[in-house]
Amino acid sequence: MGCGSATPNREVANAASPVGRDGMLPRALGEEIATRTRPTGPVRIRLLIPLAIALLGALGLAACGGGDERQDADEPSGDYPVDITEAQFPARQRLAETSDLRLAIENVGDESVPDLAVTIWTGDEKASEPFSVRSDQRGLADPTRPVWILENEYPKLLELGVDRSELDGEPTAGAAAAQTDTFSFGPLGPGESKDIVWRVTPVTAGTYTVHYELAAGLQGNANAVTVDGGPVEGEFVVTISDEPPRARVDDQGRVITRD
Repeated sequence: MGCGSATPNREVANAASPVGRDGMLPRALGEEIATRTRPTGPVRIRLLIPLAIALLGALGLAACGGGDERQDADEPSGDYPVDITEAQFPARQRLAETSDLRLAIENVGDESVPDLAVTIWTGDEKASEPFSVRSDQRGLADPTRPVWILENEYPKLLELGVDRSELDGEPTAGAAAAQTDTFSFGPLGPGESKDIVWRVTPVTAGTYTVHYELAAGLQGNANAVTVDGGPVEGEFVVTISDEPPRARVDDQGRVITRD
């Protein structure tokens, strides 16, 4: 490239130049010509930066397969029959009183479910969190408003021999997927079941509908279906009260609460 040449071009060489009595160019003019014909170090760096960025981008595309490989390339396509054997969530709840949403799911097909996934959302449209609703109030930076708070490390599996009261000490079971309202539970073999518990605490009074739907994978190729081939889905209608429970003390000094 011509940016590194120290020789003035022909047009500059033939141009009229102010020559001193000693036949030499004035020092200042000579420095100006040299500066224009030979880029300095910082100029070279500025010229190389776009080239380096382009090269790094090309390397990144190569490392990711050139952008041609689909994220769902490894997910098999097909329908996988599953059955929800238990679906529980109290229809009446109170603020600050913890409740469990429970789904027991069985693989009733002949093939292993690639990746059992459960999507949960509250209200008529999906929010950024499963147990929250979207507010219609204008001017909100974040329209998401929580109805329940999901306890840390939940959801968890209710394994055989484990009491529900002991679940807090069990390891977490569902990994949050890229979809913020979806939980992934891994493969589920033929005849196997997963008994899943989400432990939540209500923080907003009112009546809400909690929806759930199942999938056999996260990329949309593997579908969870009923034995009749339909979607596996359901809902709970829950009323959260802000009234304190009525309580009394019995003859043994125990506190008895009533709805």
